Amino acid sequence: MKSHQNLLFILLAGLASAAFAQEPLTHTKDSLDTVKENVKAGKAVIVDVREQEEWDAGHLKGAVLMPQSKLKVEAEAAELAKKLDKSKVIYTHCRAGRRALACGEILKKQGFDVRPLKAGFDELVKAGFEKAEK
Repeated sequence: MKSHQNLLFILLAGLASAAFAQEPLTHTKDSLDTVKENVKAGKAVIVDVREQEEWDAGHLKGAVLMPQSKLKVEAEAAELAKKLDKSKVIYTHCRAGRRALACGEILKKQGFDVRPLKAGFDELVKAGFEKAEK
């Protein structure tokens, strides 16, 4: 009987830990049209995780700059996260999608609904996202 209780305990502990384990973040399944609609409706914000010099060369109108180099520093990430509204979807973007995932993980740990974009800056502009004036 004791071995059955131990087995049951082990099974329940395994289920509990699996429930608390977070799955790795993947690129969003939201279409770019959905992303545009959510941003336009004020339900979402685009966070550009490229570095300052990339941002200065061109960025999306209304995007928020949160460079990966700063998000990697825990204290700076917490400070930057204060600029965001937890009730909104956060779409992270970069040049090719890899940094968007990495930074999405950081923001997800801060409690945000993060949906990294696979499309990079150039693709987003081609898809009709408005480029900010210089």
